[in-house]
Amino acid sequence: MSILIKNITLVPMDGKEEVLKNTNIYIEKDKIIHIGELRDDIEVTRTIDGKNKIAMPGLINAHTHIGMSLLRNYADDLPLHEWLTQKIWPVEAKLTAEDVYWGSLLSMVEMIQSGTTAFCDMYFFMDEVGKALEEAGIRGVLTRGLIEEPGKGEEKLQDTRDLYNNWNGKGEGRIKVMVAPHAPYTCSPTYLERIADLAKELNTGIHIHLSETKKEVEDSFNQLGKSPIKHVYDVGLFELPTIAAHCVHVDDEDIEILNRMDVSPVNNPSSNLKLASGFSPVDKMLKRGISVALGTDGSSSNNNLNMFEEIHLAAIVNKAVNMDAISVPAIDALKMATINGAKALLWDREIGSIEEGKKADIILIDINKPHLYPLHNIISLLAYSVQGSDVDTVIVDGDIIMENREIKTLDVEKIMFNTERVAKDLVNR
Repeated sequence: MSILIKNITLVPMDGKEEVLKNTNIYIEKDKIIHIGELRDDIEVTRTIDGKNKIAMPGLINAHTHIGMSLLRNYADDLPLHEWLTQKIWPVEAKLTAEDVYWGSLLSMVEMIQSGTTAFCDMYFFMDEVGKALEEAGIRGVLTRGLIEEPGKGEEKLQDTRDLYNNWNGKGEGRIKVMVAPHAPYTCSPTYLERIADLAKELNTGIHIHLSETKKEVEDSFNQLGKSPIKHVYDVGLFELPTIAAHCVHVDDEDIEILNRMDVSPVNNPSSNLKLASGFSPVDKMLKRGISVALGTDGSSSNNNLNMFEEIHLAAIVNKAVNMDAISVPAIDALKMATINGAKALLWDREIGSIEEGKKADIILIDINKPHLYPLHNIISLLAYSVQGSDVDTVIVDGDIIMENREIKTLDVEKIMFNTERVAKDLVNR
């Protein structure tokens, strides 16, 4: 199908920090083939009126646990360690494949409706997430969280190898697989080395939680004499492309390592605020040239997957913490959710910006809303005023996934019904 998005306001996120008014976007199959004036020589089968809309790249959620939608509003107002050990982990031990399938579909509905077209997930039963991804039609990186257990180390590595062989490149190229050690405190140095070897074998990247809490960092210094970031660097993990979720409690040495090794930290402001984990020094990392991405974390610690909310927080939290009104300006927060996220997921050559030759992963935002008027500054509007519910149309790989807020690929009512059913059964178990 050939699509023309006509007379649209475009924020391409192509590094030029520009807004194009009354322009046109031509899509042929899965790619953007022309941006600019109308063309008589391009045959179009579908025209979308861009009046009162903004086009921008689909948002990229660079760190989440989408199956955790089953536990939304289940365990709140608790410190992280207590939240994990007393509430989350005991319930997760009872998860079934069916649970994760329906929870993942519910999260995909929520992400589509709020403009997310790609995500990086770390959870269990990742085959079910792959099945849900194929149905939803969006883009995702699957990672099976690896927590070392006696006698099960090799089995878990093989599970990840199988996941890669079964799913990497599937969904017409919309699915990738990476290797995911949960964290340095749940994997021994030897196991981390074996995980790195597996990632090298598969020629893929790493997805890991790092320096999320003050306790984690203090324990690392007490046990190893160095920070979690220095520890995994010494182990050799950063020799591979690495998505480092959180990076809240980092010092200058950590930041230098992240910069030198081209690691992609993922800021998760809602989750870090809610669990009182602290504030990631995003402004400091950005000024060092580090490509910081953005994520929601799981919807049991957030409690939603609305990336526009994360953009908003990313742009304002560091201003207050640094007492500096120009920390993390709006354009940088938008980069975190688009092109920086694409780089973290090793997809920046294909997505993350709207450019000729790139994949057509585009969202259209309805700006004919009272809370968005007057239209002074479009970049500011996207970071500070737009809500996830303002997303009108979602296009992934050139396919219209949602139009006029109607999702075309999934039965939303069926998903909500089944998620409620399995979530209640899970908690009862």
